[in-house]
Amino acid sequence: MQRIEALAAISENAEGVTRRFGTPAFVRGQQLVQSWAEAAGLHTRLDAIGNVRARLVSRRPGARTFVVASHIDTVVNAGKFDGPLGVLLGLDLLENLASRGADLPFHLELIAFSDEEGVRFHTTYLGSKVVTGAFESSLLARKDADGITLAQAIADMGSNPARIPHDTLPAAGWLGYFEVHIEQGPVLWERNIPVALVTAIAGQQRVELTWRGMAGHAGTVPMHMRQDALAGAAEFVLAVEQFGRQHAHELVATVGKLDVRHAASNVIPGEVSCSLDLRSPDAARLTTAAQQVQALAQAIAGRRELHLTWTPVQTTAPATCDAGLNQLLARAIAEAGHEVVPLVSGAGHDAVPVSQVAPATMLFVRCFKGISHNPLENVELPDLAAAVEVSARFLSLLITHFVESENPRTA
Repeated sequence: MQRIEALAAISENAEGVTRRFGTPAFVRGQQLVQSWAEAAGLHTRLDAIGNVRARLVSRRPGARTFVVASHIDTVVNAGKFDGPLGVLLGLDLLENLASRGADLPFHLELIAFSDEEGVRFHTTYLGSKVVTGAFESSLLARKDADGITLAQAIADMGSNPARIPHDTLPAAGWLGYFEVHIEQGPVLWERNIPVALVTAIAGQQRVELTWRGMAGHAGTVPMHMRQDALAGAAEFVLAVEQFGRQHAHELVATVGKLDVRHAASNVIPGEVSCSLDLRSPDAARLTTAAQQVQALAQAIAGRRELHLTWTPVQTTAPATCDAGLNQLLARAIAEAGHEVVPLVSGAGHDAVPVSQVAPATMLFVRCFKGISHNPLENVELPDLAAAVEVSARFLSLLITHFVESENPRTA
């Protein structure tokens, strides 16, 4: 908890925690986590995308790697626990094993991913995509709001974008992946249960819509002659909310951003952009939902004589957690004396790209009223202690299971 507080004190501003990828505040946070890992006696380095990578090395030849990870970047005005909880809890686990001189049958690697939130460059999972080999070189040309490219941001951190391909952990080298994260929802809070087993992570579709009408004088254009882009976007916002409520058992739908171009109190808006975020654990339903919402948008534009541009920004497939690892994690939860609560994550996590190359599992931790991406985000000390105990039991069960599977006669 002291480490969480110390990392949270490193921010771009004094309001909440803001630590976007590649900023001076991010680099200071990165260096602090690296210093803790080095002090723990782990083999530590920074890779080309800025991930902090710390290994507890197995002495066995041909050993594969089990990764424990989360992220240390944040959204703007964030809380203390989203991402850093998993990183610093993982550090505690590896530090404890290192202090005991544990003889591991596989390598354990802690990774503090550099960019999961995607705030600065409107990308997600940059850090984990590099580690899994899914990074697209075209992203290096992506610019932030100040016109700085991703390639330049990497160089400004003292790294070399050309080295990115060398930091991939080949699929054959993966044993599995474990991530601890706050729930970011109210289920555990309302049920007074400290931890939960994640069974799947919802897929996402993100779209940017631009509504174009005709700007005009607010005092002279009759109401029936207006092509008000903002009124069309407003109708769409309510239509998305209604659509989400009608299908709440299978998806969620959100408009979280609205931008009125050349906004003025005495001008009829002529151009408005807005976002759309659709999420579902069912890939087929996610696809059809996007088609249905697009049809709603086009109908609104048609009625209001607006021109609509629909631009897909990101599509992420749902991810299912590994049954074998989940069985071990469920056992660890039960042995620690807690009810095993299975949950689907509506938020995205680095486990999504990792699940494309390796078995992955996640543990959720109760957070205050389910609040996240907000300075009010909080995890109470007993829940943190429960998460540490369950995670330590899980790693112990994993080690035993691996040894027994390698030597079935001794099982």
